[in-house]
Formats: sequence, C-alpha cells, structure tokens
Amino acid sequence: MSDRVSKPILVALIIACAMFMENLDGTVITTALPEMAKSFGTNPIRLSLGITSYMLSLAVFIPISGWIADRYGARTIFSAAIGVFTLGSILCGLSQNVPEFVGARVLQGIGGAMMVPVGRLVLLRSCEKSELVRAMSYLMVPAMIGPVVGPPLGGFITTFASWHWIFFLNVPVGILGIFLVQRFIENYREPVQAPLDWRGFVLTGLSLACLMYGLELIGRPDASGYESLGFLGAGLAIGLPAVRHALHHPKPLVDLGLLRIPTFAATVLGGSLFRIGVGAIPFLVPLMLQVAFGMSAFSSGLLTFAAAAGSMTMKMSGGPILKRFGFRTVLLVNGAISALFMMVCALFTPATPAVSIFVLLLAGGFFRSLEFTSLNTLAFADVAKPKMSAATSLSSMVQQVSLGTGVALGAVLLHVRLAWRAAPHGPLETGDFQFAFVVIGLISLVAVTLFLRLAPDAGWEVSGHRPRGRTPAPVPAAGDD
Repeated sequence: MSDRVSKPILVALIIACAMFMENLDGTVITTALPEMAKSFGTNPIRLSLGITSYMLSLAVFIPISGWIADRYGARTIFSAAIGVFTLGSILCGLSQNVPEFVGARVLQGIGGAMMVPVGRLVLLRSCEKSELVRAMSYLMVPAMIGPVVGPPLGGFITTFASWHWIFFLNVPVGILGIFLVQRFIENYREPVQAPLDWRGFVLTGLSLACLMYGLELIGRPDASGYESLGFLGAGLAIGLPAVRHALHHPKPLVDLGLLRIPTFAATVLGGSLFRIGVGAIPFLVPLMLQVAFGMSAFSSGLLTFAAAAGSMTMKMSGGPILKRFGFRTVLLVNGAISALFMMVCALFTPATPAVSIFVLLLAGGFFRSLEFTSLNTLAFADVAKPKMSAATSLSSMVQQVSLGTGVALGAVLLHVRLAWRAAPHGPLETGDFQFAFVVIGLISLVAVTLFLRLAPDAGWEVSGHRPRGRTPAPVPAAGDD
C-alpha cells in the first residue's frame, strides 16, 4: 500500500477514536436518561438540558477550531481536545446534580468542538476528491462502533450497576487517542495566519447560545414562556449583526460566502432540516420505550442499538450506491424514505413485537446513515483547498446546531402534546410520542425539496456517477479567492 493511500486511511482510523468517544457518549446518555433523572430528582424532559448544553457548547466553539488548529498546529490542538473531552467525561461520572452534570457536558463540548472538526480537516487535506467517499467510509465505520455498543452497554451498566460508570469508559479510549495523535499526526500549521475575528466569535456564540437555550426552555414544564421568548428574541437580535458582520468582514470567522457554492449550500440548508428531525430520534425512542412502554434501560438499549447497526451495514454499500445513482437522486429518494421511517415510529405501541421494532429501527438507521454520508461527502466536493478549513468549521457548526435543535424540538413536542391534553405535569403516554414522531418526520420530508435544485451530475468527481448521455464539465475551484 502506497503512502498516498495509507495516510488518509491511517488518519481516518485515528480520528475514529475521537468520534468513538463522542458517539458512545451520545447513545449511552439517551439510554440512561430516565435513570439519571431519577438520581437527580428531576423530570427526564428537563434533563435534556444535559444533551442540549453539549450541542450548544459544540456550536459555539466549533467555528474557532479551524483558526486555532492553523495557529497552534493540528496535533497540538487535537491532543489537547481529546484530553479536555476525557476530563469532562470523568466529571460527568462524578456529577451529583443537574448543574454539575451540565457544567461537565459543556467542558466535554469544548473538547469535542476542537476534536472532531480538526480531525476531519486533517483528513480532507490529506486526500484527493476522488478518494473522499472512501476516506469518509474508513472514518465512519470504526466510529460506528460507539453507537452500536453504546445503547446495550449503557443500558446494561445503568440497569445492573450505576449510570455514573458509563462516562468512565472514555478514559482508556482518550489515552489511546492522545498516544496515536502524538505518534502519527503531523503538527500542520497554516503558513499565512489571519487575525482572529473576535467580534464574529462573540456575536455568533452569543446568538447561538440564546437561541439554543430558548429552545430548551420551551421544552421544560417549569420554565416561563416569557423567559423562553426572551432568549429566542435575544438570539435573533444578536444574530442579525452577526450575519451582517460575516458578510462584510474581509476574513470572517464564519464565512457565509461559502453558501454561494451550490453543493455546499444544499448540504447546509437541506441537511439542517433533515438533521433537526434525526436529532430528535435518539432522544424520543429510548424515552418512549422506557417511560411509555415500561422497558428497562437494558431492554431499551438492546432495541435502540438496531439503528446504529443499520448505519454500520450502510457503510459497506454507500460508495456503490452513490456511484450508481449520484448524489441528487440519493438525497431525494433516500431522504424521503428516511423521513417515512421516522414517522413509522408513530405506529409503535406497547403491544408491538420487539422483533418488529428492531427490524424497523434497523432499516431506518440504514437509510438515515446513507443520507448523512451523502451530505457529509457532497458538502466538500466543490470546495477549494484554501477554503476547506472555513467550510469544515461552518458545516460542523450547522450540523451540531441542527442536532441540538432536534433534541430541543423533541422535548418541545412532548410538552405541547401534554398541554394539548390538559395534563402539563402528567405522565408521558404513547400518544404523546406518536405525535412527536409524525411532526419530525414531516420536517425531514420538507428538507428533501431543497435538493431538487442540485444538478444531476452534482459532485460527480467525488461519487464517480456520470449521468447517461451527459459528460460533466470539469468542476472549477469553487470558493477560491
């Protein structure tokens, strides 16, 4: 194996160690959420703040990740980020109440904000566009181990031991990750370093923080409606000058000029709506199985791991599917199928056989993963190398905001349903979850329409798909100044 081929693969496997920790934590927490709520003496819906705060922390600090990596070196920042994330995991396991848990999750988010985007940036800079699908596959397959083992492992530990121990699993993985980064990752620095856009960083961070917290407050039964609207209004008010600043600054931290690239814009805008729906799934499904169906955390984990297993199976077929049908067709058809599988969850009842639930979650995980792979790969298909850092930061920021919004939306929909049946403080029932699944499925279905404007040969250099009777023109260095 040549150096040209082995380097992207090796880098992808190392980055996968970091993604393993992130994905393991996400699936473990959602499975253990009801037991953690009991331990803290709070409502499971309110504890969604622990998930939202992590997503919020990622969204705030991801934009600065590319600039810091260029300034201090990818290896230095990558290693430090893994260390911060591991420390946050230890503190999560030691938490005794909701504020301590939220604080530890924020620290984890800071580490994650520097960890995964910087690793992805290193990977994108180390491979050609024709290798991108293959490199992403090598990156995602090992990372899928986290979601596969997370639900059953988290459920087992929560049921037979204590939820605190699920966070300590990151310690050996973090130590291994730091060693591999120091051993194999080059400490790459950008030779020309623009000054940090502090104004853009502060405005963007404050806007996102207010918006995400406002959404989270809406889903809390003990929160004031005026307080929720106040934070949402503040987020929008700060967001307007943030956008204006980004459009006029010569070297903005958030480069909105990248949205002029059709493929990148489609994956950011359409992908955001799709991820909002998907982001609610890991929150709603375990909660429904445990609270409404009365399952234990371990039994719930054995079922919810089906979605991650479906993602694993997709990784072996994603490349051939994209080569055969192309990005546009896959995003349209597969996106619609994925949305329908979200709504299928509304058919689940306590009487539904566990095998049927498992098979449907497995299939849904396959199609959602194919949509994610297509979005994540097409996003960088037409982005020039000099713009790759900015594109990675912007794309990662939008992804995390969308997923965090999905979690908040899931809580909001449950709260709305409780209010609708005049039981704002009553127990959650099956019908509450059915309502939520239908709404998030419809939101994801709307996202599909945004892919209609893509050209039939969009991203052909990456997918290898050439429409019949049409010879694609060479793709220009879009986004290059």
